Amino acid sequence: MAKSKVAYFCQSCGYESAKWLGKCPSCNQWNTFVEEVIEKASASIPTWKSDLGTRVLNKPSKVSEIENSIEKRASTGDKELDRVLGGGLVEGSIVLIGGEPGIGKSTLMLQFALNLKGRKILYISGEESQQQIKMRAERINDASNSNCYILTETATQNIFKQIELLEPEVLVIDSIQTLHSSHIDSTPGSVSQVRECTAELLRFAKETGTPVFLIGHITKDGAIAGPKILEHMVDTVLQFEGDRHHVYRILRSIKNRFGAAAELGIYEMHGGGLREVSNPSEILLSQRDEELSGIAVSAMLEGARPMLIETQALVSPAAYGTPQRSATGFDTRRMNMLLAVLEKRCGFKLSAQDVFLNIAGGIRVEDPATDLAVLVAIISSHQDIAVSSKTCFAAEVGLSGEIRAVNRIEQRIAEADKLGFETIYISKYNLKGIVREKFNLEIKAVSKIEEVFGLVFG
Repeated sequence: MAKSKVAYFCQSCGYESAKWLGKCPSCNQWNTFVEEVIEKASASIPTWKSDLGTRVLNKPSKVSEIENSIEKRASTGDKELDRVLGGGLVEGSIVLIGGEPGIGKSTLMLQFALNLKGRKILYISGEESQQQIKMRAERINDASNSNCYILTETATQNIFKQIELLEPEVLVIDSIQTLHSSHIDSTPGSVSQVRECTAELLRFAKETGTPVFLIGHITKDGAIAGPKILEHMVDTVLQFEGDRHHVYRILRSIKNRFGAAAELGIYEMHGGGLREVSNPSEILLSQRDEELSGIAVSAMLEGARPMLIETQALVSPAAYGTPQRSATGFDTRRMNMLLAVLEKRCGFKLSAQDVFLNIAGGIRVEDPATDLAVLVAIISSHQDIAVSSKTCFAAEVGLSGEIRAVNRIEQRIAEADKLGFETIYISKYNLKGIVREKFNLEIKAVSKIEEVFGLVFG
């Protein structure tokens, strides 16, 4: 039996110390060290492929001598998941999916496992029984797929024995915090257990070329539970977001070694599982019977996907001494900056007004191209003048009141054209290279905020 020892680990970054410390010297967080009983590394035996003595040692090579290998991708059968992964599954990749309890992580992965055709999939659950998973599979109405195998196990040694017998082509772990390795004496979910189990799965994925999906819990702060090194070890980190009281879910890419790290997929949760939303602009734009003030539509980009979103603003006289400034789905500091631009450059007196801003659909916007729509919505509410529902905006606003150009403007215009918009306002510096004849809507190029207000509000 290997001699065990006690060590202290930072729950935030995984830093190891021989004694307890108040402040972590690695991530500078306070009171994050916990005591764990671990085994000496020299006594640990690798779980996967223990006969490492037969492994061929790698040798250094010149960059010019390394042969290019084409990255093989396989479709998951889910267009939204393919989009977020960068085009499909990469052989030997390891993907971490995090999200709040009850948001639908297990449903998403089980639905993926049942819908993937032509591949043998092993779904390992440490949280639910086989009967519970069977009930969910029947609800999704895809339980007839015989290529999906269910295993309820938490010990990595037993898991790898079943993997050697079954030889699956895709592996799903639900969840990484429930696994434990016998080489580590600490409890499941601790820093050292999560790190060791992930390292074993990472070794398995790279040596066999098997894609591995890991479901991860999150902390009360919204970060994935366990050491920060967990996110560094995996190839892709996905965040499953949404409000449990609403039907829409967003799968967002945070890190991706094989694709763009700003993609998102949108799903609708219903009784039969998750449904892909192929055209998110239709759900983010509300259907109105009459024109209402305080609403403007913006053409934004999320990763490579153009979307039209509705910006709603409410401006009213402050009932108390200090005016309120509140934004949902938009950066409050940026909203305050835009309000200062309105006061300084355009003469609108908003210092004694309450201003509330909301991005419809429950998504969070970081694209600066929404600036112009935010300003138009605020002035529309302030003056109580409605903006046409067939008009949209795509431009950034500078501190001097100038309308700045944004990237990939043609994709934004094409999306607005497809959804039947009649007018789009863009920066005049975006006009270069645009062929107006390709689009059915009117493109209005402006350079100052004053021009926009004169054209929109007369």
